[in-house]
Amino acid sequence: MTCDLRGVAEQIRPFVERRVAPHDVDDVMQEILQRVHTGADVLDEDTRFGAWLHRVARNAINDHHRRASRREAKHEALATEWRDEAEEHEDAVASLSMFVRAFVEMLPSPYREALDLTEIQGLTMREAAEREGISLSGMKSRVQRGRRLLRELFEACCEIALDARGKPTDFTPRVQPSCKTS
Repeated sequence: MTCDLRGVAEQIRPFVERRVAPHDVDDVMQEILQRVHTGADVLDEDTRFGAWLHRVARNAINDHHRRASRREAKHEALATEWRDEAEEHEDAVASLSMFVRAFVEMLPSPYREALDLTEIQGLTMREAAEREGISLSGMKSRVQRGRRLLRELFEACCEIALDARGKPTDFTPRVQPSCKTS
């Protein structure tokens, strides 16, 4: 048995449009036409083509909804996991940020002043350089060196877990004398 797929598509499209979202109609129609094309040869003369076509369409629509449901469940699970990781990240950053000011105070001068102006007071590097009476490149060097020293202090006191982007996700304090904050 041969069939005209354009005629089949015209016949079944309204049925599909009533049962799936408009943006999914073409995908479901393609699935139905593929099933009709591969299965039409096995139809015998006693099988009514219209009834068989609607059964194929119903099955394709049900499969589509089942896949969509699984996809939504998977997306929801990933979104929940991402929210949990984001909350852990925020908790770790908030906890570590409480120590920043104390650790900056432990840095030697001029790095202490450079980080205080740029990281704590929020001045731009240019504004901090003007306030300290040094060149912009000099301030950038001090901030860069101060950040490196600050990181060394944190690493000496805590084992910090980082995500793929280098952001803290968790930390565990180390118990040793170099970890005194004052």
